[in-house]
Amino acid sequence: MSQTDLGNAVGLTFQQVQKYERGFNRISSSRLFEFAKVLDVPVEHFFDGMGATAVAAKRKPGRPRAPEKPTDSDLNTKRETLELVRAYYKIRSKSLREKTRELIIALARD
Repeated sequence: MSQTDLGNAVGLTFQQVQKYERGFNRISSSRLFEFAKVLDVPVEHFFDGMGATAVAAKRKPGRPRAPEKPTDSDLNTKRETLELVRAYYKIRSKSLREKTRELIIALARD
C-alpha cells in the first residue's frame, strides 16, 4: 500500500504519513490503531523486531514513570467508575441506593 493510499484511508496527506514513517513526528496510540485497522494487522505488528535492548531502554530524563498499580486517583478517572457512580445517583430511592452501596461493599469483600 502506498503512503498516499494509507493517508487517504485515515484522512492524512502522504507527507504526514511519510513524517510518521521516518520518525519526524510522533505517532499517537489512536493513530497507530487506525493504521493497524487499515492495514489489517494487530497493533503489536508495529513492535515486531524490537529487541530486548529497546524494551529495556531507559526512559528519557524527566519523563514520569507509569504507576505500577492503580492509585485511588486512577480509579476515580476510569470510565467504568464514572458510569457506576452516575448510575448509582440515578436511583431515586435513598433506601435503595443505600442497599445497593451495601451490596457492592459486601461483594468487594469477597
